[in-house]
Parts: sequence; structure tokens; C-alpha cells
Amino acid sequence: MTEQPPELGRFLRARRAGVAPSDLGLPLGAGTRRTPGLRREELAALAGVSIDYYIRLERGKETRPSPAVVDALGRALRLDAEELAFLRELAAQAARGGARSRPAASTSRTVRPTLRRLLETVRPCPAYVLSRTNDMLAANPSGLALTPGMIDYPEKQRNTIRYTFLHPQARSLWPDWEVKARSCVAHLRAVAGSDPDDPELAAIVGELAVKSPEFSRMWERYDVRRVGNGQKTFLHPTVGTMTLSHEVMEINRMEGGRIVVYSAEPGTADYDAMVLLDMEGAGLLEGTGGARGLNADAEQDADVEHGRSL
Repeated sequence: MTEQPPELGRFLRARRAGVAPSDLGLPLGAGTRRTPGLRREELAALAGVSIDYYIRLERGKETRPSPAVVDALGRALRLDAEELAFLRELAAQAARGGARSRPAASTSRTVRPTLRRLLETVRPCPAYVLSRTNDMLAANPSGLALTPGMIDYPEKQRNTIRYTFLHPQARSLWPDWEVKARSCVAHLRAVAGSDPDDPELAAIVGELAVKSPEFSRMWERYDVRRVGNGQKTFLHPTVGTMTLSHEVMEINRMEGGRIVVYSAEPGTADYDAMVLLDMEGAGLLEGTGGARGLNADAEQDADVEHGRSL
């Protein structure tokens, strides 16, 4: 059996495969390339290291690259700031032999009463609270109805990335499903860079790698990107096509937790679709104990959080 390179080596190999030599002004050379992207010797030359050193690094035989070497590799691979931070973290992990640099971050699944109130306040705008690995911990009516069929999942399986890859309605919900799916995987890769031993991360990645060939293919690309603000178009089966802007905000004292809020300009068809979506979601939640039906096990703890900011 061929020995698998460590995460640092797999990342370097994946990223050099994604860089076209012509993009860097390199000649294609004679003959046919056996692999796409940069050859090892080309990346080594661009980074100013010997080919032997680079091969040892990619194979995990060299585990302590200097910060200067890591940054030089990042420049050669044209990594952006987020990707370079990921590479630096992988290099630090290699130097530690895989040991943690800090204690495991605790993952809170309790949604504070103030957050639940905020979800209600922004109606009819769809909004929900996500964990570090995109478990949907709470949602307002339109937030839950935004992904049709999500409510059919057991509460602890309501994960937006699981939905994207495994739910039968997901592919028709987003006209640019491939872009959406790659964004989901890139977010999980970013989480893996900051906390690779997170058991919730291991669980969702393991499940999707087994059940979805598309996920496995995208996971091996080593794209890294935290999900940010922007726009998404939905081909919703009951309210029609709508394009919504979304804001993603981190939640204080909830490690990796974010609140996502979608919106549209009042008076537009997109806004009217949101209003209809909110009405649909309210009907869905009537059968699950009302707006607190999602993640009802997270009982309120008002005395702890009363008067504090998010």
C-alpha cells in the first residue's frame, strides 16, 4: 500500500495541480505532462528551495519548514490571505506532529433567548443560526422554509451542507448548485484548518465522503474559504424564483457560531416572495411546537445572557 502524505503534503499537491504553468509565464516544455498543473521542480524553483527539499516536504519527510519557505510556497501557488493562513496552520500542525496547539474549542449548541428574539424580529427575512459545521440550531419560519424539506430531517441532522449534497430537492433549489456546493466544502476545509480534530467536523465529512461522490471530489481540491456575504438565487418550489442578499455575522461566546440573514428590497418581487415564504414557514412550524420547535432541546437560559450583547 502506498503511504499517504500528510495534510500539508496533500494540500500542496492539490494546489500545485490547480495552477497552470502558463499563468506563471512558464514554458509548457516538450512532451505531454503526466499530471495537471505545476511539476514539483517548477514549484520548488518558484519558491526558491531545492527539489529534494520540496519532495521531502510534500511526502512528510520534512516537517519543519521555516515561515519564509511557507510564505514563498504561498506566493508561488498564488494563495490569497485566507489560503495562506490555512497553509501556515498546516505547517504548524506538521511541526507539532499533529498535536494541538491549544485545547479543543467547545462547541455550544445552545441558542440564547436574545438570538431567538432576533430571528423573530427580522421576519419576514429568512434567518437562522448555524454551528461551526453548519448545523442549523435555530431558524425563524422563513429561514426554515427557505430549504424545502429541511424540516423533515430529525433536528440533530438539520445541517445545511448535508442538505446541499444529500437532499433530493437541493440540486433544483440553486441554479448554480456546483458553486454553492464548492462553497460549502471550502468552508469545511477552513474549519479543518483551525480545528482539525473537531469530532463534529469528522462526523459530517466522514458521512458525506461515503454518501456523495461529488463531495469527495470537491474535498480533495483543498479549496479554503469562509462563507461570507453576497447574493443567492433560489428556484423555490412554492414561492418561485427569488434573489436574496445575505449577511453572515459571527456570534460572540459561541465558538464558530454564525447568524445568517437574507433580505430583499421592499416593494420588489423578491420581497413579496419572502413574505409568502414566511407564511409557509409559519404553517410548517405549527406542527412542531411553534417557532421554538427547531432545536427545542436548547431551553432558554435568560438569567445567564440577560442584558448582554450578542
